Amino acid sequence: MTMQDRAAKRSLDPATQQMLRLAAERGYETTWERLEAQQPQCGYGELGVCCRHCTMGPCRIDPFGDSGPQKGVCGATADTIVARGLLRMIAAGAAAHSDHGRDIAHTLLLTAQGKGGGYEIKDEAKLHALAAEYGIATEGRTKEDIALDLARAAYAEFGNQEGPILFTRRAPAKRVALWQTLGIEPRGVDREIVESMHRTHIGVDNDPVNLILHGLRTSIADGWGGSMIATELSDVLFGTPRPVQSQANLGVLKDDQVNIILHGHEPTLSEMIVAAAQDAEMLALAQQQGAAGINVAGMCCTGNEILMRHGIPVAGNFLQQELALITGAVEAMIVDVQCVFPALPELAACFHTKIISTSPKAKFPGATHIEFHEERAYEIAKGIVREAVLNYANRKAALVNIPRDKTECMVGFSVEAIVAALGGTLDPLLGAVKSGAIRGIAGVVGCNNPKVRHDYGHITLVKELIKNDVLVVNTGCNAIACAKAGLLQPEAAELAGAGLQGVCRALGIPPVLHMGSCVDISRILVACAAIANALGVDISDLPVAGAAPEWMSEKAVSIGAYVVSSGIYTVLGVAPPVLGGPAVTQLLTAGAEGVVGAMFAVEPDPEKAAALILQHIQKKRAALGLG
Repeated sequence: MTMQDRAAKRSLDPATQQMLRLAAERGYETTWERLEAQQPQCGYGELGVCCRHCTMGPCRIDPFGDSGPQKGVCGATADTIVARGLLRMIAAGAAAHSDHGRDIAHTLLLTAQGKGGGYEIKDEAKLHALAAEYGIATEGRTKEDIALDLARAAYAEFGNQEGPILFTRRAPAKRVALWQTLGIEPRGVDREIVESMHRTHIGVDNDPVNLILHGLRTSIADGWGGSMIATELSDVLFGTPRPVQSQANLGVLKDDQVNIILHGHEPTLSEMIVAAAQDAEMLALAQQQGAAGINVAGMCCTGNEILMRHGIPVAGNFLQQELALITGAVEAMIVDVQCVFPALPELAACFHTKIISTSPKAKFPGATHIEFHEERAYEIAKGIVREAVLNYANRKAALVNIPRDKTECMVGFSVEAIVAALGGTLDPLLGAVKSGAIRGIAGVVGCNNPKVRHDYGHITLVKELIKNDVLVVNTGCNAIACAKAGLLQPEAAELAGAGLQGVCRALGIPPVLHMGSCVDISRILVACAAIANALGVDISDLPVAGAAPEWMSEKAVSIGAYVVSSGIYTVLGVAPPVLGGPAVTQLLTAGAEGVVGAMFAVEPDPEKAAALILQHIQKKRAALGLG
């Protein structure tokens, strides 16, 4: 296989292919090489039938039942082991997203107390709306006083022992009643995560169904709790996204400017780096170093945060983080938490690039660590930007190779922005769905995974859906993939079916709506709840579906679980480690529909996945009498 063919097999994206060829020529290691070195990967692990939760093990179950063990040392069956493993994945994913929400609440608290190092409340309307939801008085009070009460109320959601989590009340009453009947209504974010760990300790919960049900409860605490808190309070602090034009792909890097890449997930850091990079003192310093300016670009979900609020271009999604370094043009990659490769510092050492870690929760050997604290946010951000600017003089011109690929995109469709585009009411959208101009809505989300051809699952699935008049809303790495492929432009409506095309042209919107970072999947929940409430039905009655064609993280497991728990049929392109437990697999892919009104499907082929979604949407339309 030629180098060119090998790169094309690994990625759909032309910029990625170019950098993979360069990496191969120069001997740089990337995640694809590390994946190949791991082959063959552990079959027991892939099926979820291994357990190392105590030192009587590690235990593994023979998945074929021929001659190997059928129980762990403690007596746990394959289904118990699989269910415990899945619950722990949900707990880890929920903890990651919910800790993000806690940090945003902390920043709002400091800002309200006048201790935030440069933060301010940018969306007072949303502050007042959330205060009303929490029953916080607003009349005659300063925004700081209101924000202080809101921050404390949000904080309380994490430690609540009895519940309910307030934002669960945004779900239709039928959905809340179902959660209560099943005993999966979350009480407090932290309580459900801690109980997940307790239940999966040796000698505690052995019932696969009971374990999975608590997994659903934990995931709801994430989607309708920690993640939703993160999204809503971020809007208060940093502004609720509105449609904005920008660009995507590695071509956004500039050969004559200081290039700073922001990578990770939490906008507390990225907001301040964006501001510091525009500081007159920093710009003057850049000119002194011989640079024409300072160019900030995003990567992964931090990229989505600054993309949708400031129009800062995004350099790429998850599998492009190493390739950005291989351009040789990055002065600093600044990281906080989640989805950051430990391999980055070693690769950066081949260039002049500095990897600067900032979170006390996430240190990377070989990186420069400059700890970020909200109380001195702007001061620290300026110091970090200074490090990047001073590093420009160390750039090696012979190693610079920036792809030209970059694509225009329209991003920033919060629920509020969508309603505004519809004229202030959901009625036009509902009318389009009822008439069949829009057959349904699909939320396509999730990571990249080197086991899947980079971006192929995302783009192929989305194109199939819009071709069949399904409006797509997306977040995270899928949103970045679609931005690079030109699907986040109004002109992309020409790829849609006649009905969706007409709607897009009438409103001046793309057929694929960028709703933010992975934590902002909570926006999709809010939109689905609003549509269901407007129609007087449950979310499970709607012609909607979810999909994660290239997912890889524990956060994605929690997301998938809370999406299904909310009543939304969800198709995964990568199988979770559950197939070794037949009862658990049957529950998730069939039995769950009779319990929560939705289920998972696993389909690696994105065209076949699209067919499953279209079939599901048609079934729901028929049940609603829409034809």
